[in-house]
Amino acid sequence: MGDPKYPRKVWRKPKRPLNYELKMDELQTLGTFGLRTKRELWKAHTELSRVRQQARSLLALTQEARAEKEPILLKSLSRIGLVSENASLDDVLNLKPTDLLARRLQTIVSKKLGFKTPYQARQAVIHGHIMVGDRKVDIPSYTVTVAEEGSVKFSPESKIPEMLEKTKAEAPKAEVSAEGEEATPAEATPAEATPAEATPAEATPAEATPAEAPKAD
Repeated sequence: MGDPKYPRKVWRKPKRPLNYELKMDELQTLGTFGLRTKRELWKAHTELSRVRQQARSLLALTQEARAEKEPILLKSLSRIGLVSENASLDDVLNLKPTDLLARRLQTIVSKKLGFKTPYQARQAVIHGHIMVGDRKVDIPSYTVTVAEEGSVKFSPESKIPEMLEKTKAEAPKAEVSAEGEEATPAEATPAEATPAEATPAEATPAEATPAEAPKAD
């Protein structure tokens, strides 16, 4: 047990933080899961590294010791939905940081409750609009277990469900009106081409100039 005054670091920076491909991949992950800073992504990397290290250490044990400790690790991971109940250590080694991020409360709320973006889901969680079972949870990084996933819902006093329903009802009307506005100018364009056809008639005065030439003599 460590000193509570000096807890261990829960995240580590990448070895090459200025790598262009790494930076682009991190920014894409931040946008996909609605993360606020790269630190939240680094926490997922560090936690996954810890889990994979446990799996590798189990592979190095004898069959008897491995048979005793392997089910404990697999059961804890299957409880939070990272692996299936009949998974093996190879499945643990194949996990990715996105698998951990997919079990965050923010991600579950974004997919299940009909938010357009994960950032909207994050705001709803922070402001206390989300309940897990019978209690409110305002931590976006809260890891949702398989047993809790079905009980994620809006709080009774939240008005967000009404706002989402109203937005869905107004969306088709806005699309129809936008299509109508775009079609009207397109249909009027042939009628506007009529003055262009009249331009040859305006050339008649120019043809009359040779007739005025004898008066000049």
